[in-house]
Amino acid sequence: MLDKLKRLFGSDSTPATAESAEQHGSNAESDERLLARWKTEELDGRRVDVFVPESEHAPAGAVLFLHGHGRILLKENKIFTRLLQEHRLAAVCPDGGRAWWLNVVCEEFDPEMTAQQWLLERVVPFIEERFGISSPHVALLGISMGGQGVLQLAFRHATRFPIVAAISPAVDFFQLHGSGIPLDTMFPDTEAARQATVVLNLNPLFWPRYQFFCCDPADVEWFDGAARLGMKLSSSGILHERDLETTGGGHSWDYFNRMAPVVMQHISTSLRKLE
Repeated sequence: MLDKLKRLFGSDSTPATAESAEQHGSNAESDERLLARWKTEELDGRRVDVFVPESEHAPAGAVLFLHGHGRILLKENKIFTRLLQEHRLAAVCPDGGRAWWLNVVCEEFDPEMTAQQWLLERVVPFIEERFGISSPHVALLGISMGGQGVLQLAFRHATRFPIVAAISPAVDFFQLHGSGIPLDTMFPDTEAARQATVVLNLNPLFWPRYQFFCCDPADVEWFDGAARLGMKLSSSGILHERDLETTGGGHSWDYFNRMAPVVMQHISTSLRKLE
């Protein structure tokens, strides 16, 4: 079982590493200064990392980041932190455990409230109170497990979350059913899990206006699901942007970091279109 999980998630469960400072026109001192702007807080006893950009002005928007199965947040990631600063975006990264960010009860997370309910009822109000930023200026960003999570959230609440970006979304998460993780108790069988995927729950009349997702063709386990999602969106006439060609690292932070400038530009540009 462990080997299967490692194969499916690749380096998603290892700490994020940044590329050299020289490559990004930055230096170690400025990186450390920006990383120090991250603060770890608690909400309902759960970890929430918060980033406030360095600026005389209020943030241009907020990013709600949903982590992958490895529960790696962005607090130590220099690349994403630089980009948040560059685009003057606040960020909130909650730790949702291994509940897959679904609207399905996960006993490991909470015996009554689903992870998706917690986001809507507790985390989003937290963002609004902390930064004075409310929908639709709260953009969704997720990686792997969190990638499919933000897509689920955006398609169910498209008016509230018109901006969404997903990197290597684990769209076909149902293939993990039976692997000995909390997903096993969330659904009675693989078919029930498959019925909960975003591909089977698209509404051609109700979708987020600004959506982008990407997946490395070398991401053997998750690429087909992303490609299937793209085909379903196109056949349903749902406007979206996707990159299923760029490669570099498979399902790993090498790829996640490589795509960071693209997804952050998507979020920043989309926020400006709302003005």
